[in-house]
Amino acid sequence: MAEIAQQVRDFLSVSAPFDMLSPTEIEHLVKGAELMYLTEECVSELTHNISGLYLIQSGQFSVVDSNKGSRHLSEGDYFGYPAFLDRTDYSIDIKVDNPGLVYRFSGDAFTFLLEKTSVSHFFNALQSNSLQHQMLEDSNSMWLYRPLREVVSKAPVSISKDTTIQDAAIKMTEYRVSSLLITEDEKLVGIVTDRDLRSRVVAEALPYTDAVFSVMTNTPASISENKTMFDAMALMSEKNIHHLPVVKLNTQLPTGMVTASDIVRLQRSNVLFIIGELAKAESLYSLARLSWQLPHYFSAHAKRVGDFDIAGKILSQATDTMTRKLIGFFQEAHGKAPMLFAWLVYGSQAREDQTMGSDQDNALLLASDPTPEQADYFKAMSEYVCQGLAKCGIKLCDGNIMASNPELRLSLEKAVEEAKRWVNAPTGDAIMHFNIFLDARCAAGDVSLFKQLQSRRAPLLKQSMFLAALARHTNSIAVPLSVFQKFVFEKGAKQKDAIDIKVRAVALINNIARVYALASGISEPGTLARLKSIDAGSGLSQKDAKNLADIWVFMNRLRWRHQLSQNVTDNLVSISELSSIEKHQLKAAFKAIDRAKQAMVLRFSGGVG
Repeated sequence: MAEIAQQVRDFLSVSAPFDMLSPTEIEHLVKGAELMYLTEECVSELTHNISGLYLIQSGQFSVVDSNKGSRHLSEGDYFGYPAFLDRTDYSIDIKVDNPGLVYRFSGDAFTFLLEKTSVSHFFNALQSNSLQHQMLEDSNSMWLYRPLREVVSKAPVSISKDTTIQDAAIKMTEYRVSSLLITEDEKLVGIVTDRDLRSRVVAEALPYTDAVFSVMTNTPASISENKTMFDAMALMSEKNIHHLPVVKLNTQLPTGMVTASDIVRLQRSNVLFIIGELAKAESLYSLARLSWQLPHYFSAHAKRVGDFDIAGKILSQATDTMTRKLIGFFQEAHGKAPMLFAWLVYGSQAREDQTMGSDQDNALLLASDPTPEQADYFKAMSEYVCQGLAKCGIKLCDGNIMASNPELRLSLEKAVEEAKRWVNAPTGDAIMHFNIFLDARCAAGDVSLFKQLQSRRAPLLKQSMFLAALARHTNSIAVPLSVFQKFVFEKGAKQKDAIDIKVRAVALINNIARVYALASGISEPGTLARLKSIDAGSGLSQKDAKNLADIWVFMNRLRWRHQLSQNVTDNLVSISELSSIEKHQLKAAFKAIDRAKQAMVLRFSGGVG
């Protein structure tokens, strides 16, 4: 009996959530615990004594233990707990598909432990097929993802441009602020800071009766309130400014101000210094030298789970900065561009979820069809930037989805025509080819040109036949779970227990969010932003959207931790790398992704997958 008790203890020590209990709490379960080899004959003998908590060590079973139908279970899975959670006397029906060892714990011992929050939370989440943690709420750094309208609470202090310098100084003193926004017709036209008063007024001995517009900074950098604090921090770092006005997206009405002191107050760790250093680079050599420090930076500083949450955004922002610097270097040597252009980024850079293994996905959008001379200029610029990014560690795209490819240097009109061809012929191969182009963002150049493209493409990409094709393509990618909820590992992988987290999870959620976003006319490329913006009328409930967002964060944590801890760039996470609770979370996540896939297919293609 002592031998069995020790065997139970050993197994519980690696089984969530009991691996987090104290030895005394473990004893509550071990006392009276049974270890049985469950066969069909054994099941028939359990008819009159079947209540309790069951934990499968080996074997495969089909179990009905609530009013929610049969579940296919295997090692590491629990059953019997719904009766205790719902306080209902459910019968338990067990079909043995493959005999195996099962532990049974008394109802009294389990009920006692349910009073512990971590245990109760685990089993309630298990019953609802959701993650055991609210990923977005728990993250140490997720405040960086919050829109500025939620972070910046103080109303801006503003004056008209005809206000005198003295009155401006009085107002700054009265409101205890270090800057004032200058407005005209409720639109931002300038900014004046205490530094301006020192260097442009006192140092120059200007009359205090002069109008403030004579010393203000005209058309200052600003940021829309729907952007995140991270976006604000990155822009301030790149521009080397200490005050950043926050404005409404469409009206440019000032709604707040982000200052350097705000960042000091909010910032948990100095995650942005590398972007500031990149922005100061004066040559391709210095840019490349700094960029190769990024992997070492992440290895040294990304220690907490919250750091993994923002790592993709930091890397994407760094790649944006490198791109703008390279375009600037080229134009310094070859002159200004002969027409308006927008440097577009796709895929992970557009979504701002790059990892250490991400490659380049970019294109060049031109205002009109170029002349031969203009085409030569943009060809040379594209090749310089793409090769420059490669020297900075952002590898060339194997699929040649880069602006250096002439097929990806298109005028606005031709880009719209291309979108029409996508929509009119959404074959499986075509979907695989242009799926990546549906996550797009302007990283440099003329943003208004890109907005025109998005505006003209939006009604095309909402067409039902096209959305149905996207849904069917997503549904063709299976989650790595067998019928009995066992993990299915990647064939041919070096690690025998590896799952490609990118393909089997992250990309699936990206695809699901993309389909709903296109149907709803949402222009945001980021997966979290899309999931947050989708309304209930889209067919995806807010609860399901939030659960997918939690899963997306969890999966990205796993692959970032894998890449940094193993010093690799792949996404093949080994199950042996995970804790017991993470294995349960992963299984619950895959189930939720599969349900979301099925719901999407039903919503957009009538259930035809």
